[in-house]
Amino acid sequence: MTLLHLSFYSAFTLSSLGLAFHRTHLISALLCLESMMLSMYIALSTWPVENQATSFTLMPVLMLTFSACEAGTGLAMLVASTRTHGSDHLHNLNLLQC
Repeated sequence: MTLLHLSFYSAFTLSSLGLAFHRTHLISALLCLESMMLSMYIALSTWPVENQATSFTLMPVLMLTFSACEAGTGLAMLVASTRTHGSDHLHNLNLLQC
């Protein structure tokens, strides 16, 4: 395992651990999701270069598109929950009360 692969795996693992253990604010959960998507994007961008495969060069662009859609949806949820509940604390959000 190269140092490049180790950095991608560690960035993804630390982001998922941050998402699992620091669930107080919605913005911190969104930042952890974005860092997971960023590490996956960089890994997918370097993979075709390492394997000299030109057929997988479109995958990072598609993933970046879905990541932008996920970020926009997350920010819209953040704004909506802040307007209705007054804060972005995750313990205030309960789907059973909707």
